[in-house]
Amino acid sequence: MDYRRLGASGLKVPALSFGAGTFGGSGPLFGAWGNSDATEARRLVDICLEAGVNLFDTADVYSNGASEEVLGAAIKGRRDAVLISTKTSLPTGDGPNDAGSSRSRLIKAVEGALKRLGTDYIDLLQLHAFDAATPIEEVLSTLDSLVRAGKLRYVGVSNFSGWQVMKSLGLADKHGYPRYVAHQVYYSLVGRDYEWELMPLGLDQGVGALVWSPLGWGRLTGKIRRGEPLPEKSRLHDTAGFGPPVEDEQLYRVVDALDAVANETGKTVPQIAINWLLQRPTVASVIIGARNEEQLRQNLGAVGWSLTSDQMKKLDAASEVTAPYPYFPYRRQEAFARLSPPAV
Repeated sequence: MDYRRLGASGLKVPALSFGAGTFGGSGPLFGAWGNSDATEARRLVDICLEAGVNLFDTADVYSNGASEEVLGAAIKGRRDAVLISTKTSLPTGDGPNDAGSSRSRLIKAVEGALKRLGTDYIDLLQLHAFDAATPIEEVLSTLDSLVRAGKLRYVGVSNFSGWQVMKSLGLADKHGYPRYVAHQVYYSLVGRDYEWELMPLGLDQGVGALVWSPLGWGRLTGKIRRGEPLPEKSRLHDTAGFGPPVEDEQLYRVVDALDAVANETGKTVPQIAINWLLQRPTVASVIIGARNEEQLRQNLGAVGWSLTSDQMKKLDAASEVTAPYPYFPYRRQEAFARLSPPAV
């Protein structure tokens, strides 16, 4: 397993990490992902650790905390061998302080996560969404106190816009608060919006990407192809409305390219899609999920080899879409292009 620095921090994380959203799954979204109990989860953790995958990602909203509880049971007795990443800020109840990143909410959320995980510290806490109603200074000062108390080691964010990350980093520098070193983002061959603004920001500011849904919300499994119906067991039947949208023609164009590379390499479509991400700038770790041992072992096969430059170019071309404003002039017009940094 390759280990990479997480942003500008000194923490090294594995190129692949494990998403525990399948642990204790319940409800229309998380139940469709999977519902591993503690026994099965422990077996999946065993396989991960054998392969060098020691970072496990979860969140308090995953099955109302059940994911954290099952993960805590699965790692019991080997806390020092793993890195735990969890998230908070999304609503966990109907009360006025059951959502957001206020001081009250963050302290309560961290204490709850520690209890469910069965640990006294969290390696990486990420804010699951930007809270526009709470002053950023309040958020950062609270995170600072939790780090100083030894309850958090590092802090990051998830699903923030560029200005939200940049303003937070600026205020962290101004007041001497911990900087965000990670941004958990959606990024895939059928979802490359991360590249326009957040990737350059990450390069400039030392914020590493932890990639969620690297297979495009289950679309790049190798089971979805042009002119064919969705597989009977695809979770897209129940969860497509929850995830990022993809135009059919864009999806099929990418799948055609993946099939071509699969024929050249002998690797599977998911392995190729993940390997492509691992060669992209700022990507510290790609979060893989699995409902069972077979899926996990297949995803683990995405490391230990690399796509060639020609294969990368083939996938780049198939997945490229027109950049949104104000980025497209820098790709299309010579005068703007002369002012642009080299393409990432």
